[in-house]
Formats: sequence, structure tokens, C-alpha cells
Amino acid sequence: MSKRSNKYDQKSNATGQSLSHSPVQLANQSTEGYHLPVLLNEAIDGLNIRPDGIYVDCTFGGGGHSREILKRLDERGKLFAFDQDADAAKNLPADERIIFVPHNFRHLQRFLRLHKTATVDGILADLGVSSHQFDEADRGFSIRFEGDLDMRMDQRQTLTAFDVVNRYTEQQLHKLFEQYGEVTNAKTLARTIVNVRHAVSLKTIQNFKTALSAVVKGNPNKYFAQVFQALRIEVNDELGALTEMLQQVPALLAPGGRVAVITFHSLEDRIVKNFFKKGLFEEEQLNPFAQTSAEPLLQALTKKPLIPGEAELKANPRSRSAKLRVAERL
Repeated sequence: MSKRSNKYDQKSNATGQSLSHSPVQLANQSTEGYHLPVLLNEAIDGLNIRPDGIYVDCTFGGGGHSREILKRLDERGKLFAFDQDADAAKNLPADERIIFVPHNFRHLQRFLRLHKTATVDGILADLGVSSHQFDEADRGFSIRFEGDLDMRMDQRQTLTAFDVVNRYTEQQLHKLFEQYGEVTNAKTLARTIVNVRHAVSLKTIQNFKTALSAVVKGNPNKYFAQVFQALRIEVNDELGALTEMLQQVPALLAPGGRVAVITFHSLEDRIVKNFFKKGLFEEEQLNPFAQTSAEPLLQALTKKPLIPGEAELKANPRSRSAKLRVAERL
């Protein structure tokens, strides 16, 4: 374990709630209407920021987490802010210490090298979709609005959610709805899409929902939320990007450096948990003849994920699924 001060666990109570900030402070840290940062204080405390350190915000978004990092840096500190969504650049503060990288965080090491940075002191990733993306009807992320079935976080890419439902095979659709959305009747849903897409356009959200109304199980809003989650993960290759980013973390972090990741569903959390614990993305198979893997380079600082407290849940209901895990480079 690093000799750096570790006050992180001492600042949190048994439920993972930060004890050092009020919900009023938390709410005031957001960028107007764009996105309310989730688990803000817990994540920033977890990074154990050095005033002269170099840090990375992998998901800049509204800039809430980045602004809090900048507050804790002095004039020697530096922050790299990644975001593949062009809209995020509009939220950049006028601060010479921040360098914006308009790309997916899966290219973390590549762009840090371009900026002649080999190691950093902390990496933060707040996964999922921003409130801004959900609330922009033409982005196609939300079941609440009418618009094209798009869901691209990076508008420069070509694959959209409409392409997925219009071109994927029944087997491919079945797999992604089952694995990424945990849709109860994923096989029936996939078969229905393949059967109706030749006769009915699925290009818009309303057309898509209407065409599939007969196969909806339970609450329609919850059902389509699961379906949309699966499509969004596929369109943006979210799990692939997360895996690639995590693989780069041990080499990028200086000894004693921290990585903090906020996830929003079990698929993401499982990937982060396994990697922080054993440097693997899947649970090890119980094989007595298997070769022992190399010693892990990270030590998990959160045995259980930290979750939002009651005050944050009240101020920001969208935080209800959030889980934070923190690890330190050995």
C-alpha cells in the first residue's frame, strides 16, 4: 500500500455517504441543466488529490467532477478531460490547467502520449448517459420523447440504434437484449423485430414502440427502458470501451495513484469489480491445474461499492443505480 495519506475510508459512513458536504453544496455544483454529477464528493475524495498532480476525467460531460478536481489543484496541477460527445466541449471552464480531448476514453493512453504524459495520479470515469443526452429528444436516448432511434454518444460514428434493429440477425438481437438489457422475453422480442421490420419502419422511437407493443411484458416504461439500455450499450460499444480503458489503467497510474469508476448497471459494475480485485474481467475458473496469474497491480479500496445517500437520491433520482468503486496503484 502506498504511504500517501488515505483518509478516504474514514470520511465515509457504513452506507458510503460522504460526511463532509451538504446536499445543497452537491446540487450547486452542477452545470446549469446539463448534468448533475453523481457521487461527486465520494468520487473526488476517493482520488485523494494532490495539488500538483495530473488527473484524468474520462467522461467530462457537464464538467461537474472536473470542476471539483480543479478546485483541489494548484497552479502546477493538470487535468485531461475526455468526452466523445461534441456538446460537452461547450461546458469547458476558462482554465489553462485543463486539456480537452474530444474522443472516447478507450483511447486514453494514446492521447496522453500525444500530450507527452506517461503517467497520471488519478483517473475518474462516470459511465452511462448524461442528463443532457437523455433530455435531448433528437439524440434518441429516451423513451419519453419522439425522435429518430439514434443513441450515438459520438455523432461522428455511423452505427445507430436504427441500424441495429434494422440489420442485425435474430440471433444477434436476442443475445444483446438478453445480455445487455436483461429483457425477460428477449427471444420473442428479437423474432418480432425481424418479422415486422420489413413491413413497418422502425426508424423513430414511436414507430418502434408501437410496432412492438404486443410483446411488452409488465410495465411498458420499464420494459422499453431495458430495451433501450441494450441498444445503447451495443451502439456505443460501452462494455468494450470500459474494458479497453481499464486495461490501460495500471500502466498509466503512478504508484499510489487512484482510479475511481461510477457504474450504473450490473454489467459495468461486475467488470470493474473483477478488474480491481484480480486484474481480470471474468471470475476465475476453479481449475487446480491452472497457472497462477501475475500479482495484481491495483488494490481495491472499496470492498463494497459506495452508493448515493438519501439526500442525493432526493436531489437527483437518476443517481439511484449509481455505484462507485475505487482502487489504488501498488
